[in-house]
Amino acid sequence: MTLNLKKQLLSLNPPVVMGILNITDDSFFDGGKYTTEKAIVARAAQILEEGAALIDIGAVSTRPGAAELDEAIENERIKKTVRLILKAFPDALLSIDTWRASVAEMAVNEGAAMINDVSGGAFDANMLKTVAALQVPYCLMHTSAKPDIMQQHIHYNDLLTDILQFTGRQLECLNSLGVHDVIIDPGFGFGKTQAQNYHLMNNLEAFHIFGRPLLVGISRKSMIYKLLQTTPEQALNGTSVLNTLAIERGAHILRVHDVKEAVEVIKIVEAFQPPASNCRASRE
Repeated sequence: MTLNLKKQLLSLNPPVVMGILNITDDSFFDGGKYTTEKAIVARAAQILEEGAALIDIGAVSTRPGAAELDEAIENERIKKTVRLILKAFPDALLSIDTWRASVAEMAVNEGAAMINDVSGGAFDANMLKTVAALQVPYCLMHTSAKPDIMQQHIHYNDLLTDILQFTGRQLECLNSLGVHDVIIDPGFGFGKTQAQNYHLMNNLEAFHIFGRPLLVGISRKSMIYKLLQTTPEQALNGTSVLNTLAIERGAHILRVHDVKEAVEVIKIVEAFQPPASNCRASRE
């Protein structure tokens, strides 16, 4: 598995880490921490120094119940941040966490390398066509609705089947448009109950049917801290446990707040599984 990022081939074997840079006011864990230029550059430096292959920049909180941010504000925040980071780190590979086609287009034109869309193309009718025109890798995630109401939409005919069918439909559309560099994200925490999230993790290998890289983003989420009756701040250990399970089930990209710990998870799992018996290699 590889990704073509700005004419560079990024190998996903062994798996890689995507570090989260939230330039938001109200994200569930680190909202408000990275709103100044100094803080943004320092966070980007930390992500890269700790071993992440990608920096995922988000200007809009997608936590359950979050209100929708004005498009102009999102656009300006992303533009400023992309320029700032690429000035400091010209070789950094930036992913843009947005469901808006206009923001995606602007960010790629400014130098971003891929688009990470929490809606999988469901919120903006122009997104898939825009990604096709931009010719950048695209992360296709599943959610049931926009963040402000998604936890009111947690009823499925069959959770796994419904998500697989949605993913298949969107992939067909992307393929017809000539987009083939697609990453699949099941969307942990997006329109799912705690039990549904763990059911997804237990069946993560089902997503290999598409033959695409698999991204898992469970960092410090409520499926961890509510189960353990703690807080996001106390959910690092649980995050590492679930990241370990995700890698064992064939995840190629871990999207995390804590890069160093995720890199260590990957190194340990890879060392524990000799190449000849590596379950991920046998599936590919």
